Amino acid sequence: MSSATDDRTAPRRRLREAMARGARATLIPVGGCALALALLTGYTATGAAGEPAPKIRISGGRIVPSNGQTAAAYFEIRNVGDRDDTLVFADSPELGVSMLRERDRKRPGTVRRAKAVTIPAHSTLRMSRGGVHVALLDPPPLKPGQRISFNLWFTGRGRVGAEAVRSHQPR
Repeated sequence: MSSATDDRTAPRRRLREAMARGARATLIPVGGCALALALLTGYTATGAAGEPAPKIRISGGRIVPSNGQTAAAYFEIRNVGDRDDTLVFADSPELGVSMLRERDRKRPGTVRRAKAVTIPAHSTLRMSRGGVHVALLDPPPLKPGQRISFNLWFTGRGRVGAEAVRSHQPR
């Protein structure tokens, strides 16, 4: 009679042990998910999560050749977002070397390389000959009305595509 009882209890014990192993195996991923959820909840509660990238709109792109081997590109950059953003670089896959330039405040009448140009939230930067612009060094010959694509790189927004038209008049 004891052998019949042992036969019945052994499967029950194995079932309980298997269920315990399954519960432990389930607790590890569930616990990891719960921890991740708790960390994400704390991150969003601080207000740091969910900040949208600055909203940058670029228009009015034009390229003006100079009398030498250079040209300049000018854009109107509007930051319609709630956060400041900084323009750090501009390039064109179709043109050669380019760099951001700005007026040198210490030496009137001269320009210098601009490392970064901040566009405050809800404001507009209008590039100009005497201000910030994109200097194009040794560009290929461009026909009046020709459209050229540009990439403007921002610290917050990242790459923003733009287009500039070669103007009819030299500066």
